[in-house]
Amino acid sequence: MTAEHRTDMYEVVVIGGGAAGLSAALVLGRARCRTLVVDAGEPRNAPAAHMQGYLSRDGMPPAEFLALGREEIARYGVELVRDRAVAVTKGGDFTVTLANGGRTVRAGRLVIATGLRDELPAVPGVAEHFGRDVIHCPFCHGWEVRDRAFGVLASTPASVHQALLVTRWSKDVTLFLHTVAESELTDEDLRRLAAAGVAVVPGEVASLTTDDDRLTGVRLTDGTAHAREILFVAPRAVPRNALFENLGAELAETPFGTYPKVDVTGLTTVPGVWAAGNAIGFAEQVVHAASGGYRAATAIVADLVHFSPSGV
Repeated sequence: MTAEHRTDMYEVVVIGGGAAGLSAALVLGRARCRTLVVDAGEPRNAPAAHMQGYLSRDGMPPAEFLALGREEIARYGVELVRDRAVAVTKGGDFTVTLANGGRTVRAGRLVIATGLRDELPAVPGVAEHFGRDVIHCPFCHGWEVRDRAFGVLASTPASVHQALLVTRWSKDVTLFLHTVAESELTDEDLRRLAAAGVAVVPGEVASLTTDDDRLTGVRLTDGTAHAREILFVAPRAVPRNALFENLGAELAETPFGTYPKVDVTGLTTVPGVWAAGNAIGFAEQVVHAASGGYRAATAIVADLVHFSPSGV
């Protein structure tokens, strides 16, 4: 093996530098694994000013959380490169091709924590306000907007559940049917919405109304406007599956996208390849993602001990 190859050879390459990837890297570094993190710098929660519900880190800005994580992994000799993994192949080990100059690195094990992309409803104003007064998760942001005038933008009949859920945080909730026909709601849906005090407004939403860059309402295509301060939406999850597909990992369809099949540690159907964070599911919030990265890392260390006692 040449010096050049040794430089580019790692026991583990972690693809994705969010909560899942950094958590995995931290545990791997502490286990004295030669580890590289490839971080494209596209965290899913970047639009949010704060992250919530993470014990001891409640209210911390996501960028600060990740910066601290990068400092922590560096203490244990973990390397991090700002780049994007564009392809992965498997021979005797894994070869990861990076976007910057086509550089390749090799590893005995992989953690793929590339997350997903939220595809927002194509309503003018939604993307501009997403993460502030247009939000999707009441567990992430509900407390901060409690008791305000909520709207819920329906994209499927399942939006009824979202409208009922957010009544935990406000009793002033309006469900805008948008692209959902009234006939698509069942009698039971209508009964539960009425019992919860949720107003139902038919008609397609044309745009949001704002004042001084704050949401003030929802305007329908017929020109009628409804005053609202907060709008809940249901983005379509677009998983980043290209690397799993490169490797021939088995994928499974779910109501929230197609994701790799994994065991309890995050091991995919490709030996030596683990997945963590939003790479395995839509609802993996920051605390879950960090936990998943930790689990994957401990499984990898055990795998290295049992199957590669002298290294990669």
